[in-house]
Amino acid sequence: MWKEFKEFLQRGNVIDLAVAVVVGAAFGAIVNSFVNDILMPPIGLALGGVDFANLFIDLSGQGYASLSDAQAAGAATINYGLFLNSIITFVIVAFAVFLLVKAITAATPKKENAPAEPTTKECPYCFTTIAIKATRCPNCTSQL
Repeated sequence: MWKEFKEFLQRGNVIDLAVAVVVGAAFGAIVNSFVNDILMPPIGLALGGVDFANLFIDLSGQGYASLSDAQAAGAATINYGLFLNSIITFVIVAFAVFLLVKAITAATPKKENAPAEPTTKECPYCFTTIAIKATRCPNCTSQL
């Protein structure tokens, strides 16, 4: 069983998948930073200085000034601003993956139908068509 598992891990697909997961995680971190640090501040400013990361509903009723204050106090909150950031991050990642797949599909050459393997051959003595696996011609009885 160990040998089979080792062979499984050494297949190209498993290694490719592992690399894709690592690169995907790094890409996710870049997109999160883009959304939180570059995209959301101007959107919040355009909407009247709203910081999306600080939008929350305080379920305790204490009226905290910021999400960090509510979390420090251990208050129950619904963090819909963080949820909005996550939705925007998802849309950006999904769009980037769409563009990447579209570019790869466009760059990949179309596969033409490969010629079928021959099933017959020509006898070198009588030039009749015979089966590819034949060792003697059925027409002229020559040894092939």
